[in-house]
Amino acid sequence: MVRETVASSAVLSAGDHVRNLLGRYCERIDAGDFDGVGALFAGGVLADEHGTVLAAGDEAVAAFYASMTKRHDDGTPRTKHLVVDTVLEPDGDAAVVARSSYLVLQALDGLPLQPIIAGRYVDRFELGAGGWAFAERRFVVDLTGDLSHHLGFSR
Repeated sequence: MVRETVASSAVLSAGDHVRNLLGRYCERIDAGDFDGVGALFAGGVLADEHGTVLAAGDEAVAAFYASMTKRHDDGTPRTKHLVVDTVLEPDGDAAVVARSSYLVLQALDGLPLQPIIAGRYVDRFELGAGGWAFAERRFVVDLTGDLSHHLGFSR
């Protein structure tokens, strides 16, 4: 499981650790590293806005993304995920809820850079023995553009 370790807590705050996990998600999904995305959710779940679980644990989350995301000739989805306007709130002594907006951009040969989807994440992070980790991600789709080069079977 990928965790933001507490060893560097003298330098980084809990909020920094949470923001790092949000950033790692974006890096890995844009690289087409769905196993790496799954590792972020090894002890957690991916759910819709109502809490209906779509995938739980690293293998199921990796399979979820791999089954619905097109990878192009370079092995990536040719996207750039941006997570912005993050608001952090404590949830007990060892958990944080992060509410964020996301925007996904995509560009391909013959397809100019364009926004393809935007929405909101509500993430719950827990502090365990190994550090901070995703416990749950709920996501909401607010706006969609041309998703035809992004969603579908994976190569």
